Amino acid sequence: MNDSDKPWQHPFRRIEDVEDIFDRHDYVADRPLGLTTKLAFDLEKPVLLEGEAGVGKTEVAKVLAAVLDTPLIRLQCYEGLDAAATLYEWNYARQILEIRLAEADAARRDSLEQTIFGEQFLFARPLLQAIRHPGPRPAVLLIDEVDRADEEFEAFLLEILSDFQVTVPELGTFEAAQRPVVILTSNRTRELNDALKRRCLYLWIDYPTPDKEREIILRRVPGIEARLADRVAEVMRGLRAVDFYKRPGVAEALDWARALLGLDLTDILPETLRETAGVILKYREDINRLDRLDLEALLEGHAVEREPDA
Repeated sequence: MNDSDKPWQHPFRRIEDVEDIFDRHDYVADRPLGLTTKLAFDLEKPVLLEGEAGVGKTEVAKVLAAVLDTPLIRLQCYEGLDAAATLYEWNYARQILEIRLAEADAARRDSLEQTIFGEQFLFARPLLQAIRHPGPRPAVLLIDEVDRADEEFEAFLLEILSDFQVTVPELGTFEAAQRPVVILTSNRTRELNDALKRRCLYLWIDYPTPDKEREIILRRVPGIEARLADRVAEVMRGLRAVDFYKRPGVAEALDWARALLGLDLTDILPETLRETAGVILKYREDINRLDRLDLEALLEGHAVEREPDA
């Protein structure tokens, strides 16, 4: 048997393998993520990652695609998303052009129906792309922010995740030769259907501890000193204890670390935090709330909100 004929084997034999391989791709994975990832490959089940925005859910799919050296196919969900936008569409402009060309050619007219519904006129959207991926390694299908889609789309997704096959009436049924690795993410803006959750392995990704976030910053922000990375991680912990409308995630911590590095700063002072607040806080109300905090206390590890002036 040639190597190309052998069944594909995933590289995650042990939980520690996941942590080590992710580590080599600069993703600091903990044991729960390592366990869930290994089981997802062993059981061939989708993974639903929930957590606040910016904690690294999407990055898991990116790392998996890099690890497997396979395409990352991303479906960004939004309100009103329907099957046509996720499965396939016909290239109507080219079909009309083909019809016009066939009007002057009797031979082409006779086979027109078969011609204009051929492969060359088919636009494959993310779900069909993932199903038709030829392998030998599976594609990574990222269904991002599934909580933003409607419940009707969730019901449609159940069938896809169960069978991994799609029927195009004009061309036939396409069945996945190699089931894609499916990662669903949710920021929990609404509760997902129980039926969808039952088809997935579930993992909540929380904000990292300061030690873990410090490690992430050191890996992702080249040139930053360990002391500044440590300060950023500690301040982020204090900010997340405040009841902001949108607490800053790891993505904002990385942006802030890069900003501070670009400003040649080696420490974080109250005026530094106030001046660069737009890097980590994205709502006017949150920035106004930051102005009411005792920033000296926050930078010492305590988030104390001042009473408004009488």
